[in-house]
Amino acid sequence: MPSPDAARTLSSVLAPDGDNWLSLTDEILDPTSAAEWVCRPDCGAVVCFTGYVRDHHGERLGVERLTYEAYSRFVVAVFAEIVDEVRGRWPALGRIAVVHRTGVLTVGEAAVTVAVSAPHRVDAFAAACHTIDAVKARAPVWKCEEWSRGREWVGAE
Repeated sequence: MPSPDAARTLSSVLAPDGDNWLSLTDEILDPTSAAEWVCRPDCGAVVCFTGYVRDHHGERLGVERLTYEAYSRFVVAVFAEIVDEVRGRWPALGRIAVVHRTGVLTVGEAAVTVAVSAPHRVDAFAAACHTIDAVKARAPVWKCEEWSRGREWVGAE
């Protein structure tokens, strides 16, 4: 069950709606809060994926920061469509959290978290993988990569 600190962290970003927590925020992400929030007594499996800013992209070394921008008016709606599809495919799921950050992030900072609970691990793993893949492919979120010699808007990876 979520700790009181996790509940405070969650509410400072965006209060979850029922069994879905879908949010776009410019605040620092706390993946532990998402993982704790998805826990339910009827779910024995929790899978949490967190994407962090790394110091390279392909063969480009020395990435220093990423800037994430989003079409904020539609992001949560796209997250909701994805979660509806995921719940249709894996109906036994418990809670699902999809939280993406915007703004300037430096190496090592969390950019996106997806957490899923389910009665069994097979569904939790499959649903979490499908969710992050769909978010990367469909959510109107873009990133600009910066390194010592320049910057470039790059595709999802």
